[in-house]
Amino acid sequence: DDETSRVIARMEWPLNYTKFVDSLYRAQIYRDQVARSRERGQQRGLQLFRSLVGTSRKVQSVRQLMEQVADKDVSVLITGESGTGKEVVARNLHYHSSRRDKPFVPVNCGAIPAELLESELFGHEKGAFTGAVGRHVGVFERADGGTLFFDELGELDLEFQAKFLRVLETGQLRRVGGEKVIEVDVRMVSATNRNLKEMVQKKTFRSDLFYRLAQVRFLLPALRDRVEDIPLLVEHFLEQQVEKTGRKPIIELDAVSALQKYDWPGNIRELRNAIEKAVALSTNGVITSDY
Repeated sequence: DDETSRVIARMEWPLNYTKFVDSLYRAQIYRDQVARSRERGQQRGLQLFRSLVGTSRKVQSVRQLMEQVADKDVSVLITGESGTGKEVVARNLHYHSSRRDKPFVPVNCGAIPAELLESELFGHEKGAFTGAVGRHVGVFERADGGTLFFDELGELDLEFQAKFLRVLETGQLRRVGGEKVIEVDVRMVSATNRNLKEMVQKKTFRSDLFYRLAQVRFLLPALRDRVEDIPLLVEHFLEQQVEKTGRKPIIELDAVSALQKYDWPGNIRELRNAIEKAVALSTNGVITSDY
């Protein structure tokens, strides 16, 4: 019906088998979500795992695990190389959880200087330190009721890990320079491209924090380990160009073949950038292997 209708995918004749199977899979997910939504008496906009494109066994395993844990209030640790789509998984877990109407707040530990990390996470009061000209609400408070996505978890220094764990265990924090105890309720989804188990063994990462954050673990495959998904990913990125330009570029088969032979150290992020560059450089809307 019109209330739950969605365009799952646009198919062209002759049908591409892998794209057809992928589209059927997405349609099944959508159908099941609509059914669950009606059972709960909730009418809401349902989103698909749109960016988890692919029919490979490894991608299907990630999808299945996401379906199992998205609506369960457990902490999730997502591991994998840079560019494999860890934030995509985190956002989908949030949007398919009971916290979907609350904030999703991402924070990149590696981008925050160590001396500012406590202030950024917990907030600070005016005058707490030189330069604190006003009150600052930290990411824990901003994510209250929702999901806090903690990227580059392995960059946390050992001293701060203890403070971080205390907030997770108690659900309470104090802003830097403040006395008031603030209650927070967040679901933690963390990500890293480092080997945290190895760091635990070397005592550079707290074991109690690791197990607190890794109640459920996802390992995202590198793109070179799922090359059969590259044609679908290329199609996905080309369809995004339709939304931007109103026209869908065409890519020649030899160009797709060349993409499948490349190692992709930057994974999906690198592939997306390569497609966007090829579209910009192509003539007459046709992408060849020369690009």
